[in-house]
Amino acid sequence: MNPVTIVLLVILVILIGVLIGLYFWGKKAQKKQEEQQAQIEAAKQTVSMLVIDKKRLPLKESGLPQMVIDQAPKLMRRTKLPIVKAKIGPKISILIADEKIFDLIPVKKEVKADVSGLYIVGVRGIRGHLETPPQKKKGLFRRLLGKNK
Repeated sequence: MNPVTIVLLVILVILIGVLIGLYFWGKKAQKKQEEQQAQIEAAKQTVSMLVIDKKRLPLKESGLPQMVIDQAPKLMRRTKLPIVKAKIGPKISILIADEKIFDLIPVKKEVKADVSGLYIVGVRGIRGHLETPPQKKKGLFRRLLGKNK
């Protein structure tokens, strides 16, 4: 056998092994995410809140309790999270919003939100509908690929 053929076969076997490993790791991660989503759905409550401010902040600057910051994975500590400062009843709380609904949350308005612990999973307007933000203009690269984002 040719040495080039042997090297190509070894590389092919390694790539197949990596793909199989990624497949099973992805299935495991998806299962874990579904379990977490079920826990969030089970613990969510609908509350009325006045949104004071919303920003994307690093975890350390967010104002969340130190216990929450300590429990966060190390990779998560450097990323910016969608943080919402809201008044729930007489108390001002700092909450983490879901990425999907962060743009829908209006500032200085009262909303009904589905909250699970410190996490906002859904939001609706009390007096009418929420205003949807204007669509972002597609960049050249996204237009060429034909993606909707």
